[in-house]
Amino acid sequence: MNDQVQEQNKYRLHCMLCAGTACVSMKSLRLKEVLEEELKKHDLDKEVAVVLTGCNGFCAVGPIMTVMPDGIFYHSLTEEIIPHLVEEHFLKGRPVKKLMFTPPEEEEVVPKMSDIDFFSRQTLVALRNRGLIDPEQIDEYIARDGYKALAKALSEMTPEDIIEEIKKSGLRGRGGGGFPTGRKWEFCKNAPGDVKYIICNCDEGDPGAYMDRSIVEADPHAVLEGMAIGARAIGANEAYVYIRAEYPLAMKRLMLAIESAKEYGLLGDNIFGTDFCFDVNICHGAGAFVCGEETSLIASIEGRPPEPRQRPPFPAQSGLWGKPTNINNVETWANVPSIINRGADWFAGMGTETSKGTKVFSLVGKIANTGLIEVPMGITLREIIFEIGGGIPNGKKFKAVQTGGPSGGCIPASLLDLPIDYESLNEVGSMMGSGGMIVMDEDTCMVDVAKYFIDFCVDESCGKCSTCRDGSKVLLDILERICHGEGKEEDLDLLEELSAAIKDGSMCGLGQTLPNPVLSTMKYFKDEYLAHIRDKKCPAGVCKALIQYCIDPEKCTGCTLCMRRCPSSAIVGEKKQPHKILLDKCTKCGICRDVCKFDCIIVE
Repeated sequence: MNDQVQEQNKYRLHCMLCAGTACVSMKSLRLKEVLEEELKKHDLDKEVAVVLTGCNGFCAVGPIMTVMPDGIFYHSLTEEIIPHLVEEHFLKGRPVKKLMFTPPEEEEVVPKMSDIDFFSRQTLVALRNRGLIDPEQIDEYIARDGYKALAKALSEMTPEDIIEEIKKSGLRGRGGGGFPTGRKWEFCKNAPGDVKYIICNCDEGDPGAYMDRSIVEADPHAVLEGMAIGARAIGANEAYVYIRAEYPLAMKRLMLAIESAKEYGLLGDNIFGTDFCFDVNICHGAGAFVCGEETSLIASIEGRPPEPRQRPPFPAQSGLWGKPTNINNVETWANVPSIINRGADWFAGMGTETSKGTKVFSLVGKIANTGLIEVPMGITLREIIFEIGGGIPNGKKFKAVQTGGPSGGCIPASLLDLPIDYESLNEVGSMMGSGGMIVMDEDTCMVDVAKYFIDFCVDESCGKCSTCRDGSKVLLDILERICHGEGKEEDLDLLEELSAAIKDGSMCGLGQTLPNPVLSTMKYFKDEYLAHIRDKKCPAGVCKALIQYCIDPEKCTGCTLCMRRCPSSAIVGEKKQPHKILLDKCTKCGICRDVCKFDCIIVE
């Protein structure tokens, strides 16, 4: 490790280039090659190092790069701009302002990452190493106190001490249920039997959610170290990471991390010269959303159909192959090393009375700063959306935010000052979930949103419970009728009654929370349902059966752009003369409205 540290210390500057999935898809790996070629061309390759890191979080403006130690932040990098950047910044010492971040509605660029609200307002625990280390180099993790917590847990603490520290910290499961982690470990430790298992749930299937995947990509050793500490606490010697096959980059880095840890004696037999032995296996999931439920996940690992089973017994009593099993998700495990290193009081000092520490969210949708964030529990929705997220783009109004994944609830603008914790979200008809946060603006139809998420749940239901299997389809049928202008007022009562039945009669969390999008949108946006039913109108102009497109002749300049882009040839008119939409040919795709530069497309 010392050789590697000395090698890194010889450089004057380090270009920390994001290589998370989003930036890799935007050719950040190719940017590394171009950067190194240009540096070599100017004889700077001995002074400036290019380091690939995990997800930096600010996905909206990728590919991104931070130049350390100055913290200069560059975004939206391309191959074409690299020669200019290298010559100006690294050769002449003049940072390139046009590549720096300019906050929405401001004119001045922000040169340093630490001065950007998106970063400065976050508190990093699970994401503490993001953008700072190469996740494929174990030495870089060790240099930032990696595996120090495991050494402490093995040499200075008994299993009971470890569990007591986790209980005292107030850490709750970050996978959605929010069950106290320490108590869960204690149940598993006290369960009879010599063979016990640890499972890391990385089966993240929520639309728009990528928290666990990004943590594994950016800091896989933190997850492995947390799992090893948990295994020591409960008396397990073997673990499984259940990870989706469509996460190839996370899987690659996790496999490399396991190999490196074994090579360094941090996994395997007699870790740190003790009697503790621990191995980690990887199990590839096939993408079934229901596998996020722990008993379904266990069934999948065992090679059975992924269906939930009745509880009790809970997995802590009888789980994988009938043995006591402890399951936590990626974020929960990634928090453990910091708690052991810095103490329970430090972690418990963040958050609220009942929800301690921080939470990772994927902030997506109609938001200026899309990305991955970690914030203290108790922060308000307003702070997240308008300070970290930069507000709603294009001057639109904030309408709602959905938290908790496809079976979470939609929270309206009137509740923007709601603190984010487990209890507060449940009280307003939503939930924490694993950390998805989808922002919606004034152009969003809330009935259509409910229909979208119920449609997702219909596809992902395992079909074991008739209430979930059949009830969700009936919910979807009703919502589709309403969106087509065929709804009746008595449908609203039926939606409520059916939702209650699905909640009460379903076995697992998917069915029990499935009606949340319907119930929350009916509670906070009932006027939109009534507009669809009574007036046969969609106020947001989204539901195709209830709208039509036309052109305002007073604004239309006859530029022909909409006519040229219309896929159904539904727009006619002479050049420089007002155009017209042929309603019988219009498919209501909305392309004309998207391309019009004069705001003359009207949705009626």
